[in-house]
Amino acid sequence: MKNLRAIDLNLLVTLDSFIAECNVTRAANRLGLSQPAASNTLKRLRDLFGDELLVRSATGMTPTARAIELQKELVPILRGVERVFETRLSFDSSTSIAQFTLRMSDVLEALLLPQLMKSFLEEAPSAALNIVHLSPQDTVDALEGDRLDAAVSMELSHPSSVKSRHLFKDRMVCVMRRGHRAATKALTVKRFLAERHVRVSISPTDQRFVDNILAQMSLNRDIALQTQHWTVLAAMLRQTDLLSVMPESLARGLGSDLTLRSLPFASLPFDWKIYWHSRHDSSPGHAWVIELIARSARKNLSNFLVSAI
Repeated sequence: MKNLRAIDLNLLVTLDSFIAECNVTRAANRLGLSQPAASNTLKRLRDLFGDELLVRSATGMTPTARAIELQKELVPILRGVERVFETRLSFDSSTSIAQFTLRMSDVLEALLLPQLMKSFLEEAPSAALNIVHLSPQDTVDALEGDRLDAAVSMELSHPSSVKSRHLFKDRMVCVMRRGHRAATKALTVKRFLAERHVRVSISPTDQRFVDNILAQMSLNRDIALQTQHWTVLAAMLRQTDLLSVMPESLARGLGSDLTLRSLPFASLPFDWKIYWHSRHDSSPGHAWVIELIARSARKNLSNFLVSAI
């Protein structure tokens, strides 16, 4: 076991930047170091951990397996140190240089991020956001492991240590191109199942609003394509006769050349929520970013009504 007194703990901050950027020059700029100083620090880190940490690849620098393991350990350690020195009594967004890590899917980025980033830059011009997309279980694990400041998602199953706040109500609808043969007729279960579909899914829980309901009816739809990305759907539907099921909040912003239909079977509406860990309940910085997300959602979705169809 190494003696902590002999280790410069600033090296851990530098290591986190190297792994996050996978580029010595970008990490140096992020840390305010010269290129030679950054290269020397990387050498010290390699000697300290007995591993190359970053190796050259066809696309640049790639973290080693050891570096990836270290980063998982580093994030909660560094965030814990930040909290030790954080002023709990106040938070001044106008001077803050904090970086907040948020979980959002690409559909939520499309819905919320433009307005959120506008407000964020106005109120915290020197701070930064880091957006990651994780599966529901990985999201809960990241909140528990202190790798996220907050998450925007739906219907997460989580322990009592994770708190939530309602953002807005939504529901799933069926979407197709306006010239689709099913666009001018009532959408029945039979017609819905007669078409081929594109399904968005990154975890089994994404099947709960359609496929699980159909399975209870001993039915299933014909999936022509499964993808993990929502924002590709509009272009896909315009070019094909595929059907898609997506949140109404997303569908209403896709354009008049696409047609929305209510699902031809019972599918309950759901709530989009902000989730955070209770360890941050007394943090003014976290309270600020959570309130900012809520305000941005209200501004961006003020004209959206789930009862519109």
